[in-house]
Amino acid sequence: MMGVVKSAIGDMLMTFSWVVLSATFGIQTAAIISAGDLQGITWAPLVILTSLIFVYVSIFTVIFGSASFNPTGSAAFYVAGIPGDTLFSLAIRLPAQAVGAAGGALAIMEFIPEKYKHMIGGPSLQVDVHTGAIAETILSFGITFAVLLIILRGPRRLLAKTFLLALATISFVVAGSKYTGPAMNPAIAFGWAYMYSSHNTWDHIYVYWISSFVGALSAALLFQFESKHRINPVSSRNLQSIADLDPLKDPSQSLKTSATGNKIRYRSPSASELLESGLATGLSGNHSPTSDSHQGLLSIDGGKMTAKRAIGRHESLADKVHRHRGLLLVISIPIVLIALVLLLMPGTSTSVSVIEYTMKNHEGGSNSRGPKNYAVIFDAGSSGSRVHVYCFDQNLDLVPLENELELFLQLKPGLSAYPNDPRQSANSLVSLLDKAEASVPRELRPKTPVRVGATAGLRALGHQASENILQAVRELLKDRSRLKTEANAVTVLDGAQEGSYQWVTINYLLRTLGKPYSDTVGVVDLGGGSVQMAYAIPEEDAATAPKPLEGEDSYVKEMYLKGRKYFLYVHSYLHYGLLAARAEILKVSEDSNNPCIVTGFAGTYKYGGKAFKAAAAPSGASLDECRRVAINALKVNDSLCTHMKCTFGGVWNGGGGGGQKKMFVASFFFDRAAEAGFVDPKQPVAEVRPLDFEKAANKACSMRMEEGKSKFPHVEEDNLPYLCLDLVYQYTLLVDGFGLKPSQTITLVKKVKYGDYAVEAAWPLGSAIEAVSSP
Repeated sequence: MMGVVKSAIGDMLMTFSWVVLSATFGIQTAAIISAGDLQGITWAPLVILTSLIFVYVSIFTVIFGSASFNPTGSAAFYVAGIPGDTLFSLAIRLPAQAVGAAGGALAIMEFIPEKYKHMIGGPSLQVDVHTGAIAETILSFGITFAVLLIILRGPRRLLAKTFLLALATISFVVAGSKYTGPAMNPAIAFGWAYMYSSHNTWDHIYVYWISSFVGALSAALLFQFESKHRINPVSSRNLQSIADLDPLKDPSQSLKTSATGNKIRYRSPSASELLESGLATGLSGNHSPTSDSHQGLLSIDGGKMTAKRAIGRHESLADKVHRHRGLLLVISIPIVLIALVLLLMPGTSTSVSVIEYTMKNHEGGSNSRGPKNYAVIFDAGSSGSRVHVYCFDQNLDLVPLENELELFLQLKPGLSAYPNDPRQSANSLVSLLDKAEASVPRELRPKTPVRVGATAGLRALGHQASENILQAVRELLKDRSRLKTEANAVTVLDGAQEGSYQWVTINYLLRTLGKPYSDTVGVVDLGGGSVQMAYAIPEEDAATAPKPLEGEDSYVKEMYLKGRKYFLYVHSYLHYGLLAARAEILKVSEDSNNPCIVTGFAGTYKYGGKAFKAAAAPSGASLDECRRVAINALKVNDSLCTHMKCTFGGVWNGGGGGGQKKMFVASFFFDRAAEAGFVDPKQPVAEVRPLDFEKAANKACSMRMEEGKSKFPHVEEDNLPYLCLDLVYQYTLLVDGFGLKPSQTITLVKKVKYGDYAVEAAWPLGSAIEAVSSP
């Protein structure tokens, strides 16, 4: 009895340690890749992971001896006829392994730094439950049979066996990553499910317990059947191979009889379990010390090993149970597990239970995520309101919503169009809110975060007016929506937030996050009220960045993404978005005619609750004169620049460098280029030069209003009078403001290719990633 208890304690400690250690495999791999500058080498992660598993399994074999961290491994060795365990010892050891796994998952999530929590998690079902069950059965069968072959018939040397175990583990992990994680280890799966409070759901027990056991025990039965038809199936060589697994003994002395009972002491190493980017897998091919055998297995006679069969005697009930132990286990384990499900399951439907448990609050940070996680993000801009609905899996990969990777809806005007009527401003979001909420499964709505990020248009209204509108929006969400609204869910984004979210969005979609800063792309996002510039800079430039003036955002933001620290230069230029810039340019000419307005138009331009005279000069629009006015509006030659390098308005430009060599230019840059006809609006990206904006501006500035629709058929009626102004301003902003060469190639981006989909390149995706990652 004491020996069984000691084995159970050893199992619990080993499983605890393995869960804690294996949870960091992804972090360790990312660190090694970063240190070795191995980004972009496709085989590097697999080689590094295989090496890590090989090293740690070897260490665990020495430290924990005969302990095991996989219930299916222990049961499979018993069914395969390897002496050592009994049904009683298995009944004690298997729960101990599950308890150790739960403790390990809770411990690692409690003490791991917050910046790494998004890289840790357990196995998650990527497919429907029945497909997952089939996949887990096949994977558990394959890995168990491989372990039995490697341990009992593989090479004699411990290191060779351990390497083959690591290689087999990696192979089955890759094969099952798109199905169940995979787990192939009920204890490991239980540990992470316990942390998410989904351990007593039918889906979990069906896929990760019943299916794993069925697959593993089937492999053991097949192995036993095949062994019986081999000549001398368990030979002294096999036993020598098993004994050799003790690295503390000299191979020539490793097979010995004990001082009492003449029993062989041996130990098999536990095979590896892998947990990376939310994928977990484990297996164990170890066993406790051998005992005397009756059924053609091992016995000791005076210190000499022989293989013999018990023949010619009557079988007792115990003998029959022992002989048919595999069949009894295959039948009894599913029955016991189903009974436990019926006893432990709450009285709600399966799908609701899974969601409630997996999304329940826990101090585990990002890995309290369930299999599917939605986020609803409103972009309340100056030109209109837009809503984005995203769905992520447990690894923060986007999951399709019907035929697209996001739901995207928009309407005009924006919240800032009602500066004196907060309730009407909030009610303008009702149609978007209803459609967005309808796209989220009913049972997930209370756990789905909703955010409303107001940008430059609302900032321009002043604090009191914007706060009144935001409060009205908060009340709308509270009264009308079942989505999860946090305290700071409705807010005015500062420039640094908006710019950094945009940078995260585009680099996430381009899959450049986690690579050196020089491999990322810079972003210029031209909104209606402001323009943001963001790109990664070296640490030495970040250390010497000028201090912002009082009330201004910091120039540099530190971000931890995909295991790498980035120093992000980001600045938001308020009043320099396209719609706000129209007002600034019209201010320059005050109440006189303006050289940027298309010939033949005389009217009023309204922005931010104010009206500005917008009338063409008698001589018509002029590109050169308009550029002069735009340069004055940008304050390009402003003497306020106190830094070595400035953009405009006295703002530090970040120093340039590798993070700026590839520029992705978004929002109104793409829209106007498409309307002007020099990019295809049906294509998600287009490579252009600033010169292309100048050429289109020359054409727009030389036309009359009545020629507008024929020369620019894709331009909206309301934008025609300002087309010359818009295109001149965009060219001036790029060349005179941000210092790009007129002939430099830039990428206009509306959507970014992500797998087989094209995703809107907007800051809300970056906000959604943060919202879903939050506890």
